[in-house]
Amino acid sequence: MTLKDKAVQHASHYFDEGGFKKDLSELIAVKTESQNQKYNLKNYYKNNIIPMLTEMGFKCNIMKNSSPESNVFLFAERIENHNFKTILTYGHGDVVLGQDESWEDDLTPYKLIEKDGSFYGRGTADNKGQHFINIKALNSLLSVQNKLGFNYKILFEMGEEIGSPGLKLFCEKNKEKLKADVFIASDGPRISQKTPTIFTGSRGGINFDLSVSLRDGAHHSGNFGGILKDPSIILSHAIASITDARGQINIKDWLPTSLTPKIKQILSELPLVDAGFKLDPDWGQIELTMSERVFGWNSFCVLAMISGEPNAPLNAISGYAKATCQLRFVVGTDVKNIIPALRKYLDDHGFEDVDIHKTDMNPFPATRLDMNDPWLSFVKKSLESSTNLKIDLLPNLGGSLPNDCFAEVLNLPTIWIPHSYAGCSQHSPNEHLPIAIARQALLCMTSLFADLSTSEKV
Repeated sequence: MTLKDKAVQHASHYFDEGGFKKDLSELIAVKTESQNQKYNLKNYYKNNIIPMLTEMGFKCNIMKNSSPESNVFLFAERIENHNFKTILTYGHGDVVLGQDESWEDDLTPYKLIEKDGSFYGRGTADNKGQHFINIKALNSLLSVQNKLGFNYKILFEMGEEIGSPGLKLFCEKNKEKLKADVFIASDGPRISQKTPTIFTGSRGGINFDLSVSLRDGAHHSGNFGGILKDPSIILSHAIASITDARGQINIKDWLPTSLTPKIKQILSELPLVDAGFKLDPDWGQIELTMSERVFGWNSFCVLAMISGEPNAPLNAISGYAKATCQLRFVVGTDVKNIIPALRKYLDDHGFEDVDIHKTDMNPFPATRLDMNDPWLSFVKKSLESSTNLKIDLLPNLGGSLPNDCFAEVLNLPTIWIPHSYAGCSQHSPNEHLPIAIARQALLCMTSLFADLSTSEKV
């Protein structure tokens, strides 16, 4: 029996005999809402992650965030030989708000419940379940040979769900500590539930508010309707002008330049994302495939709008209207010009009354790895060998991650292997991780680490 076989057998027994469910339930029970300051997020490190990693031979250090915003970092490393290859990974222990009252009657956010072939609980998919799978895959390798055969560094944060405040600065100030040969981590969804996915970067995301403020207070719609500007109508027309009726972006400076024939070819081989609900083929850039629209192009959306008193409408023309909007963008988009281009576009189309304000959410830049990178080829080959499946290879995730911290600041090849799927209800009630995905992911990562242990070079 090979080293890989022994490690995979150990991982299989651990999962099938209930160890994985039991240990994951302890992580899910810890409330780590980064949007809620009443919880001590360090407890997740101190009571759960550090004891687990210390037992595996890691040195752990909770480190202060030099940013004035709240976030807590944990750095852990196991250095076996300075001549060995070094892998850096990442995970976030924070979760979004539990939304307790909105879960199904037999479910609750902070208790792991097995139902209909899935583990339910806040953080099962985003991101506790995912980084826990990778830790336990490492542990399976250590359990059969008492060594990794490579060096491994882990960076955890507690602020990803609020824009990773301070993460980029932390990486800039700790380049030597975080030095590695490759970055391999897990977050986000697979394209399909049955097949592992690799993505090498992410679309960027920037949020901004559009508002029209014409006067203090509201005025009677009968007495003044027709002679007072309505900020809601002005704002609605401004927003509508940004795209056409099917959501195609009209601002030329917002369009990317990176949808090359090579990227088109890669995307053409992918199945449509398994969302678990009906998608809209008649929305978005008309000449592009649906995969190209979400992974190779930019998209604009309105996250929220408000004017007047929505819960108690009055017969009055409001003096104010606001919408929170978002642009998701791929590499090849001039990030610094996104807001200036919008300002110019609105002014050119007669919407000088519309103000633009950046939100508190830190924008995520867009990133993407060279598709010919040898580390990418190695990881893809390992996953395909262990599953006998053709891996879904994405140039970048449709969503946003702080990947620029690792790809640009640390200058590492970045490879993400997600252990969830698009319909997992992350950020919503009833978040869950399908058991079949969790088991397959554990075995895949165990096989990958075994391959890294026995490989002399990539």
